[in-house]
Amino acid sequence: MPDGTSLNRGGSKLKPLGLPARLRHCLLSNQTITELKVLAAKSATNYGFDVTDFKMFTHLNPLSIQVNIRHKNPDKKVTIDDCSILSQHIDEAIHGSSILNQPFILEISSEGVGDFLTEDKDFQIFKGFPIEVTYQDLKKIEQQTNGLLLKRTDNDLQINQKGKTQRIPVEDIIQVRLTKPTG
Repeated sequence: MPDGTSLNRGGSKLKPLGLPARLRHCLLSNQTITELKVLAAKSATNYGFDVTDFKMFTHLNPLSIQVNIRHKNPDKKVTIDDCSILSQHIDEAIHGSSILNQPFILEISSEGVGDFLTEDKDFQIFKGFPIEVTYQDLKKIEQQTNGLLLKRTDNDLQINQKGKTQRIPVEDIIQVRLTKPTG
């Protein structure tokens, strides 16, 4: 799946606690992780974003915090500047709290493009990518087919299947999903 907008930011400048790396990751309780999630969500909400995913990799040294965001306004796309600004605010919020007292790396990312292609620009961007098309045939029976995306017009979706172009009428398409290449 394609990645969305992303920005890494180095976090705390505190020195490690002096424990071996394999033990250090055991220092965070579930309550600490929950408090960090709430803090990130509150910061995101204050700046017009929703947190769609929150992950902590406590086995890494320094530990890694990954936060996926989206705009509260569904018509807006997350930009690298949005990630940068929100990263600064979440970083400041973590440092301003007493929740975390060890080094961390903070990564703010957008959701990116999902597996399903819906917008005109999706079909332009992913030209040549492998897709799975779910559609209704002439008897209104649901079918699936795979191929490489050629293009979508007002009338049909064109896919390459082993060098031959298959055209599927747009009105018969249920969904178009990106897939992994098969060899």
